[in-house]
Amino acid sequence: MRDNNIKPVEAADILGVSPQFVRVAMQLGQLPIGVAIKLPGSTEFTYQISDNLLQERTSKNVQEEIRRIRERNKR
Repeated sequence: MRDNNIKPVEAADILGVSPQFVRVAMQLGQLPIGVAIKLPGSTEFTYQISDNLLQERTSKNVQEEIRRIRERNKR
Protein backbone atom coordinates (compact mmCIF):
# COMPACT_ATOMS: atom_id res chain seq x y z
CA MET A 1 0.00 0.00 0.00
CA ARG A 2 1.30 3.44 -0.90
CA ASP A 3 1.68 6.03 1.82
CA ASN A 4 -0.79 8.37 0.13
CA ASN A 5 -3.62 5.82 0.22
CA ILE A 6 -6.16 6.61 2.91
CA LYS A 7 -7.53 3.51 4.61
CA PRO A 8 -11.23 3.25 5.52
CA VAL A 9 -10.25 3.04 9.21
CA GLU A 10 -8.37 6.35 8.87
CA ALA A 11 -11.29 8.01 7.09
CA ALA A 12 -13.58 6.72 9.83
CA ASP A 13 -11.38 8.32 12.49
CA ILE A 14 -11.50 11.66 10.67
CA LEU A 15 -15.27 11.45 10.14
CA GLY A 16 -16.00 10.25 13.69
CA VAL A 17 -17.77 7.09 12.54
CA SER A 18 -16.96 3.38 12.50
CA PRO A 19 -14.82 1.81 9.76
CA GLN A 20 -17.80 -0.44 8.94
CA PHE A 21 -19.93 2.66 8.30
CA VAL A 22 -17.33 4.04 5.88
CA ARG A 23 -17.03 0.75 3.98
CA VAL A 24 -20.77 0.10 3.66
CA ALA A 25 -21.67 3.72 2.87
CA MET A 26 -19.01 3.83 0.15
CA GLN A 27 -20.19 0.51 -1.28
CA LEU A 28 -23.74 1.88 -1.45
CA GLY A 29 -22.60 5.16 -2.99
CA GLN A 30 -23.86 7.12 0.03
CA LEU A 31 -20.47 8.50 1.14
CA PRO A 32 -18.88 10.34 -1.81
CA ILE A 33 -15.27 10.41 -0.61
CA GLY A 34 -13.89 8.03 -3.24
CA VAL A 35 -14.75 4.70 -4.81
CA ALA A 36 -15.37 1.19 -3.55
CA ILE A 37 -15.01 -1.51 -6.17
CA LYS A 38 -15.02 -5.27 -6.21
CA LEU A 39 -12.41 -6.49 -8.65
CA PRO A 40 -13.36 -9.34 -11.00
CA GLY A 41 -12.87 -12.69 -9.31
CA SER A 42 -12.61 -11.11 -5.87
CA THR A 43 -14.99 -11.35 -2.94
CA GLU A 44 -13.60 -8.23 -1.25
CA PHE A 45 -13.96 -4.55 -2.02
CA THR A 46 -11.00 -2.27 -2.69
CA TYR A 47 -11.27 1.35 -1.58
CA GLN A 48 -9.70 4.46 -3.06
CA ILE A 49 -10.38 7.41 -0.78
CA SER A 50 -9.67 10.91 -2.04
CA ASP A 51 -8.04 13.27 0.42
CA ASN A 52 -9.62 16.20 -1.46
CA LEU A 53 -13.14 14.77 -1.24
CA LEU A 54 -12.65 13.87 2.42
CA GLN A 55 -11.36 17.37 3.13
CA GLU A 56 -14.35 18.93 1.35
CA ARG A 57 -16.72 16.81 3.43
CA THR A 58 -15.06 17.50 6.80
CA SER A 59 -13.35 20.90 6.34
CA LYS A 60 -10.37 19.35 8.14
CA ASN A 61 -6.75 19.31 7.02
CA VAL A 62 -6.82 15.66 5.97
CA GLN A 63 -3.07 15.36 5.40
CA GLU A 64 -2.43 16.58 8.95
CA GLU A 65 -5.12 14.28 10.35
CA ILE A 66 -3.60 11.28 8.54
CA ARG A 67 -0.16 12.17 9.88
CA ARG A 68 -1.58 12.37 13.41
CA ILE A 69 -3.42 9.04 13.08
CA ARG A 70 -0.39 7.22 11.69
CA GLU A 71 1.91 8.63 14.38
CA ARG A 72 -0.54 7.56 17.08
CA ASN A 73 -0.74 4.06 15.58
CA LYS A 74 3.06 3.68 15.55
CA ARG A 75 3.11 3.81 19.34
